[in-house]
Amino acid sequence: QVRLVESGGGSVQAGDSLRLSCTYSGDTARANCMGWFRQAPGKEREGVARIRTRDGRAFYVDSVKGRYTISHDNAKSTMYLRMNDLKPEDGAVFYCAAGIADYATGGCAFDSWGQGTQVTVSS
Repeated sequence: QVRLVESGGGSVQAGDSLRLSCTYSGDTARANCMGWFRQAPGKEREGVARIRTRDGRAFYVDSVKGRYTISHDNAKSTMYLRMNDLKPEDGAVFYCAAGIADYATGGCAFDSWGQGTQVTVSS
């Protein structure tokens, strides 16, 4: 199991930027895929970005392409999500997750989750 702790959320204005951080510990050698999800009130949790930690390949949902950047720093045991040009519809609780990559499909089976950090974007 991987322990994950998010930070960096807050309240911003539309057009602003935020960088979320996710520190990880535990069985990190097993987890070769990490990602960010978000859940707005009344909506299902949505995967917004994921990254394969061994080759750095990143994937994004269409609605955030060009605005969000996922990265990780193994030396600091931290994953990041840089969010630019934030929109009110980006407001949600953001969760980081870790799991096992499926290199055949490009997917990731997530099995460890953080507690979430709130992002609020005002128009």
